[in-house]
Amino acid sequence: MDGSERKLREAPELRALAHPVRMRLCQALYDRGTATATELAEMIGESQANCSWHLRQLAKYGFVEEAGGGKGRNRPWRPVARPLSWGDSDESGEVAAASDALSTQFVEQEFAGLRDWQAWRRTDPPEWQDAANWVQNIDWLTLDELKELNKALAAIVGRHKDRRDPANRPPGARRIRIFAWAVPAAPYTED
Repeated sequence: MDGSERKLREAPELRALAHPVRMRLCQALYDRGTATATELAEMIGESQANCSWHLRQLAKYGFVEEAGGGKGRNRPWRPVARPLSWGDSDESGEVAAASDALSTQFVEQEFAGLRDWQAWRRTDPPEWQDAANWVQNIDWLTLDELKELNKALAAIVGRHKDRRDPANRPPGARRIRIFAWAVPAAPYTED
């Protein structure tokens, strides 16, 4: 597993990932470590054939790979776990459109996860309900302070990234959604 950041800069690779089924497949593989298309189909509620096709598309762009062993439908896949980034200010045209589509899909997935949690959170044990939280604030920051805040958020969110490997997860660990952003609240204007 290469821990270095992969910068997505080509429209086809951005579009390959900006698909709800493919994003769910990647998440299922991160959760499980390795799985066959048949196992993934059961996990995400899609057909085995559809999962196989989407896995091949993800593999074409280096987001997943065959884990070795097995044949045909019993071929296991694993994620290529690397931090991803996209959405730089110098993007334009087709790359910018594909980047924005991936960002939109990613945000929609995270909000869906929050809505799901709100729907079932009262079924969790009280200690898990009390440990879960979100924060919100509007603040006034300089450009340098915004950069510093986002760097600190990334460090906090990435603190347990070694646990993407199921072997590194301590007993009692659960998958926790962590999504943070610090972005301007209104378009830039010169004062």
